[in-house]
Formats: sequence, C-alpha cells, structure tokens
Amino acid sequence: MTAYLRLYRSLARIGLQVQFQYRAANYMVMLGMIVEPIVYLVVWSTVAEQSGGSVGGYTPATFAAYYIVWTLVRNMNVAYTPAGWEERIRDGTMSFRLVQPMHPVHYDIGLFAGWKVVVIALWLPIAVGLSLIFHPELHPTVEQGVVFFVAIWGAFLLRSLLLWSLGMVTFWTTRATALFEVYFYSELLLSGRVVPVSLLPAWAQRVGDFLPFRWSFGYPITALVGPITRTELYLGLLAQLAWIGAAAALVAVIWKRAVSHFTAVSG
Repeated sequence: MTAYLRLYRSLARIGLQVQFQYRAANYMVMLGMIVEPIVYLVVWSTVAEQSGGSVGGYTPATFAAYYIVWTLVRNMNVAYTPAGWEERIRDGTMSFRLVQPMHPVHYDIGLFAGWKVVVIALWLPIAVGLSLIFHPELHPTVEQGVVFFVAIWGAFLLRSLLLWSLGMVTFWTTRATALFEVYFYSELLLSGRVVPVSLLPAWAQRVGDFLPFRWSFGYPITALVGPITRTELYLGLLAQLAWIGAAAALVAVIWKRAVSHFTAVSG
C-alpha cells in the first residue's frame, strides 16, 4: 500500500507539473467544452420559460446551475481514450508498459489525477464568468459540497476504469472504433450529460438504472445542484463505489486474458 501511495503521489505531481506548463492549451480546451453546455442551457431554459417558468422542477436559474457545474464534472471525468490504445500498440508504447513494476492502469490514473488539480484551478474563473452571464440558482449545503467533492473524484475513477476496460478490446482487434462510438453515444444519452436524468423518459431512466453512466456524470452534478434527498445523496455514493469495484474487477479479468493476445505492431 505504501508503494502505491508513493507511486500515485509521484505520478500526480508529474501530471500536475506537465499540465501546468500547458495551462494555455488546457484553457483553450476547457473554453471549447463550454459551447456544448451553453447550447443545452439555452435550449432547456427556453423550454422552461415556455412551460410556465419550469420543467420537471428546473427553472432557467437551476438549469444554469446544472450546466455550469456540468463544465467541471465534464472536465473531471476526462480519462484516457480507448482509441489511444490502438496507437499504443502500433508505436510500441504498450510493450514498454508491460515491463513496468506496477499494473499499467495505475500510471494512467495517477497522471490524469494530477491533471485534475489544474482543471479545478482553471475552472474557477470560467465558473465565475458563466455565473455573471446566466445567474444560476445554487444553494447547496456543506454536506452536499463535501459529497460533491468526493463524487467528482469517484466519477473520474469510475470512468477511467470503464474506458480502460473498453480500450483493452484493441488487444484482440485494432478496428474497435464502432464499439467505442456505441459506448460514447449510450453514455451521452443516459448519463445526464444532455439533460438531467430526472427529465429523461421513464424507459430511459429504467435502462440507466442498470448502467454506470449516471454515476460518473449526472449524479455528481445533482449532488451539488439538487434536487436530491439526503438518502439519495449517500445511496449515490454507495452506487458509485459499487460500480468502481465492478469496473476494477472487470479491468483485472480482461487484462489477464488480453495480455496473452498482445502482439506488438511497429511501422
């Protein structure tokens, strides 16, 4: 355990230092991501205004709060893309990772974790600017704030493990783009990214109950913005923890079988 803590501390420090050197590039990426939530915000605020001031309990001000917090959660749950695995195999990077002393998943999670510290710092002025424009209504309790902080890191870990599991498909084939797209479109529609989960059709909510997507996106946002009961707040954390455990087990099982299929490719 001590070795893992030292590893993560070192990797996070490296990730933080590297990303801080590219803070301008990071800022441009974050600003680019603002376009998506602003479109959602404008659309749903218009729907709320035309529906008598609210829709599903959300007013234009609470929609503003939802999508401003969305920008942080979206940046927090960025993880190593499954498509990147194809390049790792082609350029020999995976061969190097196989001889490292720790499981390769730790290196990705640790480096990206350091990046998230930079993300949080860069997000604060963006949040202030968006708040001045859209006037969100946000009144979280201290308890919600603490749970939210834990939940955004849990969301990052969960999504990292899920994408890692998906990326390992490339040990069997380097033509997995269609599978990746199915995953990402399902996540887009069922996670609370386009619209709060409570506003999805009943059938979509039922399908989402059996999938992990909302716990890496919709749940952390709702934990801070609401509406959410205290019971739902903590059951969400338990659900997130359960999915993290399941995703970690999936990584372990797939990795054990995938490595035996590994064939290095070089150009």
